[in-house]
Amino acid sequence: MNQKIDLLFTLDEGYLAPLKVALLSIHDNNPRQDFRVWLVHERISEESITTLQAFCHSLGFELQVIKVDGSNWASAPTVARYPKEMYFRLLAGEILPEDITKVLYLDPDILVINPLTDLWNLELDQHLLAAATHTGLLDVSTPINKVRLDLDHEYYNSGVMLLNLTQAREKVQWADISRVIEKYAHFLVLPDQDILNYLYGKYALTIPEERWNYDARMYAKYFTRSLSKHDLHWVMANTSILHFCGKPKPWDKKHDNRFTALYLSYQNRVVELEKEL
Repeated sequence: MNQKIDLLFTLDEGYLAPLKVALLSIHDNNPRQDFRVWLVHERISEESITTLQAFCHSLGFELQVIKVDGSNWASAPTVARYPKEMYFRLLAGEILPEDITKVLYLDPDILVINPLTDLWNLELDQHLLAAATHTGLLDVSTPINKVRLDLDHEYYNSGVMLLNLTQAREKVQWADISRVIEKYAHFLVLPDQDILNYLYGKYALTIPEERWNYDARMYAKYFTRSLSKHDLHWVMANTSILHFCGKPKPWDKKHDNRFTALYLSYQNRVVELEKEL
């Protein structure tokens, strides 16, 4: 049996259904791997937690639930798409037990289609985190974000992050985060991701997006950028994490791309599995 992998999700009740889809995909594509799932939330109901516990148990996953007081984030910019819970990952080092030295944070709008072991075993050394950038063919978004946030490093997507909690406990301070929120709230487009890049991007280790944070909207970009190498056959053999960034989401009727059917197949299996619980 491999070393247990710690997974972190920070979300509200509205994302529990996608979370179950993500967990089922992790289970299917990481056979014989132990997982411990950390769910950090503010107001998910006890009934929903009980249901999730049963679901995780059916997969053989350990579930640890931590309820936090979100009052610290009262002044933080939020919208329906970016609820308060997204900020909790920034303080993962403070929230999770001290004997947890690293954790793999995942957004719930993902599918895992190959093993996570190589990412988990990545040597972080003194880096605070490992994350991917999402760059276009002409890489327009990264220069804009660098100017907007005055960055001298890449702009990282916070949807998939291997977090070095030892470094986080040294470097991540609520006072710094609070200062940025107070001073720059009106400049924050993707609030917690902007804060992460502004304060801590300089401590990040870059990982290849094609493997670990594949933007499911951008098949044509990856295909063209790789000179036609990264076709669907390559993706299914080499990509571990499909990330359904932006809108519509794959559970919405308007979503229709090369990966929609794959997502819906997992979603349908979750429905059937829950009928048996």
